[in-house]
Order: sequence, then structure tokens, then C-alpha cells
Amino acid sequence: MRLYINDCTDPYFNLAAEQYLLDTEDGPVFMLWRNSRSVIIGRNQNAYAEIDRTFVRDNGIAVVRRLTGGGAVFHDPENLNYTFIVPKDGPSGIDFRRFCEPVIDLLRSLGVPAELSGRNDMTAEGRKFSGNAQCVYNGKILHHGTLLFNADVSEMAGALRVDPEKMTGKGIKSVRSRVCNLIEYLPDMTVLGLRGALMAAVSGDPESFSASQIAGIETLRAEKYATWEWNYGISKQYGKVVSRRFPYGTVRLSYTADHGRITEARFEGDYFGVKPVSALEESLVGCRLTRADLAERLAGCGDFIAGSSPDELAELFEI
Repeated sequence: MRLYINDCTDPYFNLAAEQYLLDTEDGPVFMLWRNSRSVIIGRNQNAYAEIDRTFVRDNGIAVVRRLTGGGAVFHDPENLNYTFIVPKDGPSGIDFRRFCEPVIDLLRSLGVPAELSGRNDMTAEGRKFSGNAQCVYNGKILHHGTLLFNADVSEMAGALRVDPEKMTGKGIKSVRSRVCNLIEYLPDMTVLGLRGALMAAVSGDPESFSASQIAGIETLRAEKYATWEWNYGISKQYGKVVSRRFPYGTVRLSYTADHGRITEARFEGDYFGVKPVSALEESLVGCRLTRADLAERLAGCGDFIAGSSPDELAELFEI
């Protein structure tokens, strides 16, 4: 098995690295890696329905879509991630136990009461510290998982918070669980110490990416994993309603979007305007849900909602 220690903490690079290894490696691979603060969403999820977009924007938290299914997870440097890539042999499908059990065995040897819970979680005393996901891609199985070591649980709650009464979306929803950090059971260890213990448990000589591998990963990062089209643009249809009081009146916005583009928008409220607001609503159809694109489409909005500015109205979409 080829062993990689990946010291990069750029989540776009690291998700691209997994696909690059799937595309280029023939034999089994094991990789350990960490991300800076980020939300990693499942392949089939609606990005807009899974995250608090205002929170992630204001706190500089990246949002990246992965190849595998499952729910959204929060990463920071105190969360250790591991990846197995093995050739698909025979008709075998999704099998979490095959890859989770070696990790569980190591954690138990360190004193953690770890166990596989449900389909794809690892827990200690009923609290989740690891989520796992799999896919079959390019004739290989990709299995990856998280290990919460000393992650910021408050940021996790903020980034993944949504309002179920105001948001309806199509796509796979994340399941919120009680969580714990492994440092509770390993107080004398660091996240890098845990990384060393995991690497030592796998036979082989650890290596870093070569210059040519880094170049290939960077290309995939730029062309796919760091793009709006991949992370937001493939999100399925959803709807949102938000209301806000401004000096010029209350504005209530309701809109629907599909694949990250507005399909319908409605403005209501006790504001004034010299032009019918329907023209402004129609101009938003097809607009990408990005702050810059919205502000451009909303230019001249003061004629429809007197006193308003493009930036103010764009904020209603909470991009």
C-alpha cells in the first residue's frame, strides 16, 4: 500500500488530491490529511440547504463538494482525515466495516472506547467522532473518514445551522448527531501524534507528493474543486423566504433556485417605488446566486424599491 502524508490544509487541493489519486494510482493508497476551516458537503447534497451561508462567509469558511455521498461535515486543523483507495474487486458494493475496523482497532489500543455505529459513523460512549463515506469511481473504491480530535464544535454548529421552517430543499439532508472530540480520551496526545500513530499502524514508507503530482492536483483544483459550478452550481431545487426591516420599509423576499440559479423571485412589503417590482423580479431569473452577480442584476433597484441599494437587496439572498 502506498502511504501519503499530505501536509497541505487547503480543502480545495485536498479534495482534488483524492480524485487525482483515483485517476492515477493503480494499487492501494492510504492518505492522511487535514483541512483549514471548511464545510465538506456530500456529492448529492444541496449546498444552499446545508450551510448557514452568512456564517461561513463572515468567518472565511470554505465550502467544498466531495465525490462521495453522505452528509455535510465540518473540518478544521484539529480534525484528522484519512483516505483509503483500493481497486474494486468483484461485485462488492458499499462496505464501511472493511475500512473502519482497522481505525477502530487502533483507537481501542490507545484507550478510546470506539465502535462502528449505524451505517457509517464511529462513536465513543454513544457520541460521534467520525463520519465516513464511500464511492466507486474509475474502477476503484474511495473510502474516507473524519476523526474529530479537538475541533471547534461551536464553529461546527454555526456553519451547519439552517432554519428548517424557512428552507425547503431537494437533496440529501445531513443528520445532526451528538459529537465528541478524541482529545477527551487522549489528553496527552496531539492531532499530529494521532496522525503518527495511524501511519505507524499501516505497513509501508510514508511519502509526500512529487512536483508533478502537485501540478496535476493544482490543475484539478482550479478546474473543478475550487469552482462555483462544482460546489454550488449543481445544487438541486430549493426555496427560501426572508424578511427584513429597512428605513424605507419592510421587504419580504421569496425565491426558488435550481442548480444555483434563480428560477423565480418575489418581493413584497410596505415599501414604495416608481416602477412595478415585477420587472425587477423578472430580471433576476437565471442569475447565479453569487453576491457579485446579484448586485449587477439589482442595479437600479431604487426605482422599484425606493431607497434600496443593490448590495442591501443582494444580502437578502444570504449568499
